[in-house]
Amino acid sequence: MPDTGGRLPESKRSLWVYPLSVILFAGVLFIAVSLGSVQVSLSDTWNILLKYLFGKGNMAEIQSGTETIIAMVRLPRVLLAAMTGGALSLAGAVMQSLLKNPLADGSTLGVSSGGALGAVLSIVLGIRFSFFPELGLTLSSIAFSFLSLIFILTLTYKIDNSLSTNTIILTGVIFSMLAGSITSLLVVLSGDSLKQVVFWSMGSFSGKGWNHVILMAPVFLIGSLVIITFSKELNAFSLGEEQARYIGVDTKTVKMVLLVLVAVLIGVSVSVSGTIGFVGLVIPHITRMITGSDHRKLLPASLIVGGVFMVLTDLLSRTLLSPEEFPVGVVTSFTGAVIFIVIFYRYNNRSARKY
Repeated sequence: MPDTGGRLPESKRSLWVYPLSVILFAGVLFIAVSLGSVQVSLSDTWNILLKYLFGKGNMAEIQSGTETIIAMVRLPRVLLAAMTGGALSLAGAVMQSLLKNPLADGSTLGVSSGGALGAVLSIVLGIRFSFFPELGLTLSSIAFSFLSLIFILTLTYKIDNSLSTNTIILTGVIFSMLAGSITSLLVVLSGDSLKQVVFWSMGSFSGKGWNHVILMAPVFLIGSLVIITFSKELNAFSLGEEQARYIGVDTKTVKMVLLVLVAVLIGVSVSVSGTIGFVGLVIPHITRMITGSDHRKLLPASLIVGGVFMVLTDLLSRTLLSPEEFPVGVVTSFTGAVIFIVIFYRYNNRSARKY
């Protein structure tokens, strides 16, 4: 019998990782729902959630209005933050693996910029549906994300019909600049919508409710599950595109499908939360340190870690200066930048010691 030094074999350790991760994730969500500008005890929160989700719970000693705060304000907001963080982190992990670039995330392709352009255009033009007001902005953001992706891939194909990684990245960066300049022009011309556009562009979950959760949940669940089924193909991509083709992976088709799924996830995330940076860039690096590079572990873990990170940063944004609230995009950018600098510094030091 091999000596494992008293440690569980890796396969058995993996069996414990996911249940513990789910428990941690649920605990963070519960605490985030409990905390806010209005103090609600953990026991009251527990009873309200039991009643709202399962029809049970002792509501006798709970003050009037507390149930509304928990069930109709905080719970949908926390769920939305978790889905957005998970979607952006998963998209970043896919792009870094697919493009073999540690600085890649959804914004590298220009998809985030395209989605933001569509959302801002929707706000400025007042595109709304009477039966579902939030649907206009969401559809506009997703549509522009798709159109951005089609434009980028078409232009890339005209330049390089092999759709090489470097050409995709370069085209995406150029398109991001173009979309950003058009978005800035719309902000200048937005008139009465200026305050709404500016606040949205900094990223926030303020005022979001169950309508937004209903919009995002199907796209998030289906998109994430489909992406995770491509884990083996992404493992093959880590060997290089030529090697992946050699072992039977249809690299062009896989790349196109994953890029479209990333565009959908980013588009719906941008539509409900605004522009939130650094999540798709930093969280996959942190997750990779924990799970390694095997995408069968990396992708599900990225969903969980990204969700936890976004829930905690949103909690910080609404409690740090309570009752005042500032955009969560400010918190994620500041926190993400600091974390990324630490990771980059440690990586460079490790590389320098090798030589």
